[in-house]
This record gives sequence, C-alpha cells and structure tokens, in this order.
Amino acid sequence: MTAYYLAVDGGNSKTDVLLGSGDGEILGFVRGPATSPHTLGLDGAVDLLAELVRTVRAEAGVAPAAVIDLAAVYLAGADLPVEVFRLRQAISARRWTRQTVVDNDTFALLRAGTSRPDAVAVVCGAGSNCVGRAADGRAARFVALGPISGDWGGGHDLAAHTLRLAARGEDGRGVPTALSAAVARYFGRATVEEVSIALHLGELAAVRVRELTPLLFEVAATGDPVATGLVRRQAHEVVVQHRVAAARLGLLDAPHALVLGGGVLRARHPVLHRRVLAGVRRQAPRVEVSVPDSPPALGAALLALDALGATSAAAARLRAAMRTAVPGGMVAPAPVAVPSAPTG
Repeated sequence: MTAYYLAVDGGNSKTDVLLGSGDGEILGFVRGPATSPHTLGLDGAVDLLAELVRTVRAEAGVAPAAVIDLAAVYLAGADLPVEVFRLRQAISARRWTRQTVVDNDTFALLRAGTSRPDAVAVVCGAGSNCVGRAADGRAARFVALGPISGDWGGGHDLAAHTLRLAARGEDGRGVPTALSAAVARYFGRATVEEVSIALHLGELAAVRVRELTPLLFEVAATGDPVATGLVRRQAHEVVVQHRVAAARLGLLDAPHALVLGGGVLRARHPVLHRRVLAGVRRQAPRVEVSVPDSPPALGAALLALDALGATSAAAARLRAAMRTAVPGGMVAPAPVAVPSAPTG
C-alpha cells in the first residue's frame, strides 16, 4: 500500500507545505506566510500550519478523514530541544498524520542540497543559521536565538546595518559612502536624515528597512568600501559557521559537503559568493560546495521519504517533480485515493 506524507519547510519569510506519496509523486504544494513560533508563538504557528495543511489536502483532493502516514515538519524557531519537543507535541495533537517528525528548517536545506552523510549547511536568508551532520549520526548546531546567543547576519541584519552606515556616512559620524545617496534615493527622500525621520514618525513603515539588502549588494558591486566591508563581514560569518560546525564533527580535513541556502546566499552575489568560497576552501580544502536551486521543501520531502523507507527511484522522481512546481502553488494532479481512517 502506498504511503503518504506531509512535508513542511517553514522559514522566517514563508512556509511551503507539500503533500506527497512514497513513490515520489507530488499531490499538492502550497506556500503561505512564515510560521516561526518565535514570532507567532506556539499556538499561532500551529494554527497557521493547520490552515496550510487543510489547503494542501483540498488541492490534492484528499478527504479530511483520509489517513496520511507521516508529517515531516522543519521550522525556523525549532532551535532548542524543548522547542522541538513542544512543537512535536502540539502538531501530533492535531492528528494530521500517524507520525510526526519535527526539527529546524536548516536540516531541510541540508537534505535538499546533498545526500552525503558528512555535510554542513549554512542558511543566510532573513536570518542566519548553521547545522551539520556526520555519517556516525552526530549533529552540530547552534543555539540560534538571535543576538542574545551571538548570532549575526542575514537579510534583516544587513538591511539594518545598511541604513545605519548610510546615516552615519551622511552626517559625519562614519565614513562617507555611496550608501547614503542610494538609501535616500530608494525611499524618495533628499537625505538619509529625512528617511530616518519618516521611519520614526511612521510615514515609512519600519518593515520597509528590510528592502535595503539588495541595495547593499548593488552598491558593494561598485566597489564602495563601506558597503564592501559590510558584505565582507557577512562572508566571514558564513565561513566561521562552517568552520565551527565542521570542526565539531571532525570534517575540516575530510571530504564533506557544504550546502549554502537562504535568499542572500542563493542569489550568489559575486562580492559575497567569491569570498565565501575562498574562505571555506582555505579552511577545508576537500569541501564540496553547492547552492541548490530547489526549495528547502524538497529537503523536507526527501527526509519524509527517508523516514518512510522509500527507494532511491522515488527520491529521484520527487526531485524531478519539484522542478515543475511553481512557487505559491501548483496545478494539482488528479485526486489520488488515500485510505480513510478506520471508524467504529
């Protein structure tokens, strides 16, 4: 009998939910808002997941009473063992599936990027995180609670620093930089000071500061020293995360994979990408670096297939099917008969 699963990748900016079969078919795929319990709280995150699960089941033509074998849920905000435990309890209580697996979303990125048993993944999207695994089952991870646990980097940090450096470069407290004129122009103001005041008074929504990350890389590409320095700091952070995780697993001198993901790294900005590659190869000459084009939801689905004991042919079929998936949704195939839960 064919097994069915739910695969969830929930980052800090979006959540992908996939419903698939153990033979590698994708029956439904939907995209929704971020589901991190750090921002929504545990109940809010699970409630939003419930809505996305209902949507993907409806898209796939799966009846509410139908049995799905496994939920493989990988979320930003599932950082501490106690957080993973509470999420697994809360999701299991909804009875979407017979079994539930929960962990951090960086593990989904890792599996999407490589099937090698010795591997490290660094994600740099809205925020930044790193995990690693070894063939003997050991894992390396960071507490990843933001500034209180020493974290730095990611799109939100880069954007905030871009505005700060632009303001200081304009008023003389910092080094003059092309970021100042670029930031003012981006927001349609004459100066960065006017931008700061508009943000303070609510004339510009504070969340719009996050839009500055692409602008940073545009200015850095022109050779501006201040912008380049900020990008260099981000590259250093990625390299350091890889070094620490690989060292904990004894992989620095061994062949292993490094998977880079998240919007900032996936964009392969030359000024950042070249520095990252050079840095990780200096410290680990035998590393194999990849930047997967597939969404991390593929990794969550592959981990679900692994847990179900699916064949390598099913994994290959899933990878091929994901290439036709459209972000935000996909045309659902014909409904598949999934066995209903026993009654009485």
